[in-house]
Order: sequence, then C-alpha cells, then structure tokens
Amino acid sequence: MARAITVVEKGGPKAIELLQAVYGHTGTAYRVGITGPPGSGKSTLTNQLIAHFRGQDKSVAVMGIDPTSPFTRGALLGDRVRMTAAEQDGGVFIRSMASRGSLGGLSYATHDAANILDAAGFDYILIETVGVGQSELDIASAADTVMVVLVPESGDSIQAMKAGLMEIADFFVLNKCDRPDSDSAYAAIQSMLNLRPQVKGEWLPGGVKAIATEGQGTGDIAGQISDHRNHLVATDAWQERKEQRLQCHVKEIVEKTICSELWHNSGTEQLTSSIRQVLEGELSPYDLARSIVEEYREP
Repeated sequence: MARAITVVEKGGPKAIELLQAVYGHTGTAYRVGITGPPGSGKSTLTNQLIAHFRGQDKSVAVMGIDPTSPFTRGALLGDRVRMTAAEQDGGVFIRSMASRGSLGGLSYATHDAANILDAAGFDYILIETVGVGQSELDIASAADTVMVVLVPESGDSIQAMKAGLMEIADFFVLNKCDRPDSDSAYAAIQSMLNLRPQVKGEWLPGGVKAIATEGQGTGDIAGQISDHRNHLVATDAWQERKEQRLQCHVKEIVEKTICSELWHNSGTEQLTSSIRQVLEGELSPYDLARSIVEEYREP
C-alpha cells in the first residue's frame, strides 16, 4: 500500500495504470474528514478514534496531510510521531502526505490515495487536513462525513467563520473543554447552528464536547459519525455524495491533464519567449495567456 501510494503521488502513466486497476475494488470504505484550525487537537482526536474503531474490530487507515514549505518544498510529515501506539497495530495504516502547494487543506493525490486504501479493504479512512482554517473546503468533496474541530478560543470568531469552514461540517467537536469559556463557546456553536434553515428530512449538524487528551467525548464523536452514516444510507444521500465526489475528482483529473500537457508542450517555451514583451508593456498578461491557450488548442 505504501509503495502504491508513492506511485500515485509521483503521478504519470504508472499511476494511471495502477488506479485503473484498483478502481473496481473501491466503494466499501467509509471516509471521515477531520478538519479545523491549527492546534485544535485533530491528531489527538484521530488517535482516539483509531482506538475506538479498533475496539469494534474495524480496520482503520489514516491520511494526515502536512503543509509543504513554499521555500524548501519540504514537509515535516509528523503524524506518525503522535500515533506511535496505533502504528504498532496490524489493523491500522498511517500515511503522512505533503500538501504540495494545494490550498484546500488536502494533497492533490488525496482522492487517489484514498481509493488505494479503499481497495485494500479498510473499514474506515480518516483524512486529517492541514489545518489552515477557512480555506480547507476540499475535504467536503473527499469525505462522506466531515467533522470540524474547534477549541474554546474559537468562540469569538465563530460568526466570522460561518461563511467558510463552518458550513461544510456534518457535526462539530469542541475540543479542550477543560479550558475556561468552553461553555460559552459551545453555546455560540449551538446558537450558530440554530440559525441554519431546517428542512424536513435533511441532516442537522450537532455539537460534541471533548477532551481528547483524556479520551473524553470519543464515544459521542463515533456516535455522530455512525448516526450521520445511517442518515446518508436511509435517505440515499450517500450515493449523492459519492456522485459529487466523483464529479469533483474527474474535474480535477481533467484540469491536471490539460495543465500538464499544456506546459509540457509549447506552453512553457511560449511563456519564456514572450514574457519580456509583457514586462515592457507590449503585451498584457491576458494577451499572453490567451495566446498560450490558443496554441494548445490547435491540432
């Protein structure tokens, strides 16, 4: 599995051949997205969920996405450091992946790597995002259930977050509830949820209190995941989510393919040869971009 994911991350014809071969074996794993601001305790909660699911004799795969430095292009990939106990379990697979410049909180290879793990037969795939705040919206198209992790200090900014990260959650976890102001923060979350329009038959996100370092709230979190899964199955919304995920993935494949072909053919050469004209004001960036696209379109 590790080698297969490495092939997928590198991309190219071998990756496509591999993914085509395994795709027919996907569709059984349940994908849970774990996102939220940095320092909210996502990795600790993930570790607790691993232990909970393993206690139910369920196999678990974890993908932890770490930010890539824009300067060195390196990434710490440190999730395994915080999950040493789980790593010794044969029913658990942990993979750290670099975001590689992706701004949506995931790696570009997340969908494909999840398919590898799905085909390998895991019951749950936990996807932990980078932790950059409101821009982490890609997880909504990669997971069946999305949990947003907050801390009491998030209370003052909940209204500002409402237009972004807060809207993708299927439920919320207020972690570190042993801190001051946890009750007021939880009340703010509930108040925000009450403002949402309630449509009969639709899932209504809830909130869970937790202290991840002490294992408190883990059962409630797993219960929320189970309840949401049951709701998706009962209302056929799971199939809709899968279709939406596939649409997003196909669009991503098309965009990556076109960009790769464009810049590997005449695009880079044309950009390099004409950029001086843009600098000197003879061309606008839009003129050059249009010229590159038109050149690509010609047979």
